[in-house]
Amino acid sequence: MRKKIVAGNWKMNKTLVESQALITEIRGIVRDENTNKAEVIICPTFLALPSASKLLDGSTVKLGAQNCHFEESGAYTGELSASMLKSVGVSHVIIGHSERRQYFHETNEMLAKKTTSAVNQGLTVLFCVGETLQERESGSHFDIIKSQISEGLFHLSAKDMSLVVIAYEPVWAIGTGLTASSEQAEEVHAFIRTLLTEKFGEAISQEVSILYGGSVKPDNAAELFSQMNIDGGLIGGAALKARDFFDIIKAIK
Repeated sequence: MRKKIVAGNWKMNKTLVESQALITEIRGIVRDENTNKAEVIICPTFLALPSASKLLDGSTVKLGAQNCHFEESGAYTGELSASMLKSVGVSHVIIGHSERRQYFHETNEMLAKKTTSAVNQGLTVLFCVGETLQERESGSHFDIIKSQISEGLFHLSAKDMSLVVIAYEPVWAIGTGLTASSEQAEEVHAFIRTLLTEKFGEAISQEVSILYGGSVKPDNAAELFSQMNIDGGLIGGAALKARDFFDIIKAIK
């Protein structure tokens, strides 16, 4: 049975003190009120990771990072490796977010190397894919998704795929207030699962969780999460408010 997952991507938000307060609040709410089996992950800034690891000790909430480098060490000023993340208690890492692809020009080839590095350290990769509005309107979105998946993940072994979660985030719905309809999202999620089946077989494809991201809110989460191939969400803005984030977690059935 596939894991149901809700992950919060905090992006470049919250000071250290603010992060500690939000982590403490989320931990308490999840501990005291959560009744479903959703795996909860928070991905604060690099700045907050060491203290977050301590604050989450003994909690069911997992800790993720927002990026990593593909090399283990070296002259890469400003970067952190997968092994460094692991050393402070990180268990998950976001790779390939559209903002990294757009602003930092990360290619599918580079993301494939990052994924390999993270998996080799035993980190679970939240691998992001998604199309722009122009690509959606031109009808090329399936080709874009196929390239991102095949070039970013298909070098992995079937065993490695146990450490991969895919997040479909249509770029046109990230932080815009626009959301793909549940039918649009399900269509792409089903397409991704078909790609995984063709490459790795039915058994593996049915084990990989596929999350939806893109303006997920408490009032639309339940409908999105009710779709057959949507296994949870990668949450942006709503993850910065503990109660909104938890209301999304509660939408997992």
